[in-house]
Amino acid sequence: MAISRQDKQLLHIIAPVYNEGANFPALYREIKKKIKTPHRLVVIYDFDADNTVPVVKQYQKKDKSLVLHKNAQGKGVLKAILSGFDYVQSGPILVTMADLSDDLGVVDEMYRAYLNGADVVCGSRYMKGGHQIGGPIIKRTLSRMAGISLYWTRHFPTHDVTNNFKLYNKGFLDSIKIESTGGFEIAMEITVKAFKNKKKIVEIPATWYDRTAGESNFKLWKWLPSYLRWYFVALSW
Repeated sequence: MAISRQDKQLLHIIAPVYNEGANFPALYREIKKKIKTPHRLVVIYDFDADNTVPVVKQYQKKDKSLVLHKNAQGKGVLKAILSGFDYVQSGPILVTMADLSDDLGVVDEMYRAYLNGADVVCGSRYMKGGHQIGGPIIKRTLSRMAGISLYWTRHFPTHDVTNNFKLYNKGFLDSIKIESTGGFEIAMEITVKAFKNKKKIVEIPATWYDRTAGESNFKLWKWLPSYLRWYFVALSW
């Protein structure tokens, strides 16, 4: 029997990591404190020596629903996200970072939007009620300009097309070919393709916080051409 969106479906939270051992305990506490939706946390890592791995294994002793999944598709955040998508068989998938930058307090609301038919639910920094705290000014400015301009010129149903903090319908992900080759632009690609295919996109106001521990793997100048590609694809549609 096909599962209805109104049936309670397990939320899979996929979190790519790269030496996030210092951040993981706080991430785990925040998830358990703020997310009431039934969920499974899937930690995606690239290599066995990642310092996140032994920390997660300690938590697994008390939490059997916590999954440690090795990325077999190749190194990097893009491959880790794709590996997480492949791991999940059905239902809603939330992508979040392990650096505590994402607003986990809105996840239950994002899940409700999914139950109401959304294929992409965007945590939005640039809509009314959303905020961005810290981060490089050039990155913030370019991201905001991309989101706001598409919202007004192409009537995108989100002010924040670039944010990676999104919830997806696995069925929709399986229906598209993901072409991204860089990194975090995958979230923009998926949102643009959802728009093209007339899928339901919903945005929820969220706050983004700059990381307080560890090192960011966001490579603006390396990935900028990939972002620009999907920006101009969106404009052309």
